[in-house]
Amino acid sequence: MKFMKIGTKPDTFYTERATRSVVSDVPSDLLIQINNVSYLLHKFPLLPKCGLLQRLCCDSGDPEKVNIELHDIPGGEEAFELCAKFCYGIKINLSAYNFVPAYSAAKFLGMTESVDKGNFVLKLEAFLNSCILEGWKDSIVTLKTTTKLPDWSENLGIVRKCIDSIVEKILTPPPKVTWSYTYTRPGYNKKHHQSVPKDWWTEDISDLDIDLFRCIVTAVGSTYMLPPQLIGEALHVYACRWLPDTTNITLPLDQSSNSNQDETLMEKNRRIVDNIASMIPGDKGSVSVGFLLRLLTIANYLGGVSPVTKTELLRRSSLQLDEATVNDLLFPSNSPEYYDIDLVLALLQSFLMIWRRQSPSAAAENSHHFFRTMRKVGKIIDSYLQVVARDANMPVSKMVTLAEALPDIAREDHDDIYKAINIYLKEHSDLSKADKKRLCRILDCQKLSPEVRAHAVKNERLPLRIVVQLLFFEQERSSNSKALATPHRLPDQLEQLSSSGKQTSSTSRSDDHAVKLRLGGDDEKLSRGEGMRRTNNAVSETTNATGKRDTYEQSKRSVAKSGVELTERRGVYRGEIQEVEAVDMGRKIRELGIISAGSKLDAHKMINKGSRSSDHGPDKAKDR
Repeated sequence: MKFMKIGTKPDTFYTERATRSVVSDVPSDLLIQINNVSYLLHKFPLLPKCGLLQRLCCDSGDPEKVNIELHDIPGGEEAFELCAKFCYGIKINLSAYNFVPAYSAAKFLGMTESVDKGNFVLKLEAFLNSCILEGWKDSIVTLKTTTKLPDWSENLGIVRKCIDSIVEKILTPPPKVTWSYTYTRPGYNKKHHQSVPKDWWTEDISDLDIDLFRCIVTAVGSTYMLPPQLIGEALHVYACRWLPDTTNITLPLDQSSNSNQDETLMEKNRRIVDNIASMIPGDKGSVSVGFLLRLLTIANYLGGVSPVTKTELLRRSSLQLDEATVNDLLFPSNSPEYYDIDLVLALLQSFLMIWRRQSPSAAAENSHHFFRTMRKVGKIIDSYLQVVARDANMPVSKMVTLAEALPDIAREDHDDIYKAINIYLKEHSDLSKADKKRLCRILDCQKLSPEVRAHAVKNERLPLRIVVQLLFFEQERSSNSKALATPHRLPDQLEQLSSSGKQTSSTSRSDDHAVKLRLGGDDEKLSRGEGMRRTNNAVSETTNATGKRDTYEQSKRSVAKSGVELTERRGVYRGEIQEVEAVDMGRKIRELGIISAGSKLDAHKMINKGSRSSDHGPDKAKDR
């Protein structure tokens, strides 16, 4: 921080009965009243340097003693005393803290070069240009003090000059930053970090009023020289500096009780939320979803925040919902329940609405990204439900509504939603049977992992219907596994049967050909009766082979029919079972077990039956 000393005489001002005077052998001939303080001074040191006092003394008409009221002087009595001491040649110290009131008062009193050479205004302007505007913290402190005299500071150009100086330094590349700055991030140590962080400027400007802060951020953003993430970081630092901590917020059940709090502070915080929300860059990811949700929580807590602000924060948060954590979603509620689950539902609905509004071409292009994002959101919502399920005042209707708002594609499995249901049933032991059924209807037993399914079967809190469904599905899965293994064995057996039939048929044809040759030849050793017997045997073997081939074709058709029936049954049993009695369910499970286990036996029976029927077929009777 830089200072400037003016004057050489010691300070001889003193106070006596609310009157400020200066030690002098010359009697006072000038009385100046400012608010409740009176100054007994002298015309000679003041009038040569103050154009205003010259005019007022000339208008008074009393040359002996003049009484002047300066209640409207900017900076009040303190600023006037600095100007008076300058006129007396008393040593004064100027800094960024008292520059604005001193400069405004000097301008008010007309202490310019036209009145006297080397006057106070000239020296103050030199201090502003050579010291204050050249320094980083000096510019910020000076700009901060302009809030006490906003009109004068604006008219004199102090605000604009300070903002320009600050913006210029913010846009300076970090390696060229040589001035001191405040940076107190956790874990950061300047001794161990040689390079200047990119967001070195964010903490210092967070000391400013929201209107001045907005001017700086807007000016920096308009240059497009810094990434949106840096602008977002500045907004985050400012919010942490001024807004209440959401972890300590407890919303009152009746918002009218806020009237007992400091309404001025509440109004200031509302202005901060509205301004910060409007300054967030439009680029996705410029601020974290946790920061957006924190602003949304504070907006609900403060009340009176613009509906436009709330809507925009809700929309921006839903765009980045997949980046949120469960802690980000734990909003305090002004309802009997502790957590504001309605706000989370609104976030989820806004997220889904944004994706539904996409054009078909954009949706097809981003289908893979949408799938991954939806799975992340589903995981977050189910984990959130596990936390809010412990709230003793959380109604089952809100739990079901939020759980059902997620589309089926958002859940790869139902393990997490089962955990949420189990926690809710444990914390709400007095839940009615109807509410239990309503809560558990969102559970898909087929999407539970084996470990969770094993736990659910033994869970006494679940309705009996759910347990029966789990037992049925477990039996069905076991039966289907056996049935799926059967088709792999049957083709091998049928292939063996086919090879056997082909081999038998080939042998029969060879034997038949040999018989015919022998019957047609001149073989004296073979009698006519012996030839007829062998011929009949060959014909019989040929008929048996033909019967086996027919049996093979029948077996293939039987297996195909069994596969179709099994597929149809599997589709039926996989449907949602709404109401079923335990006895009827056991009967169906046993039937399914018989059908599945009997597929292989039926195939063998059909093969054997085909073989037996071929022995007594019409061809055999005809041959006989």
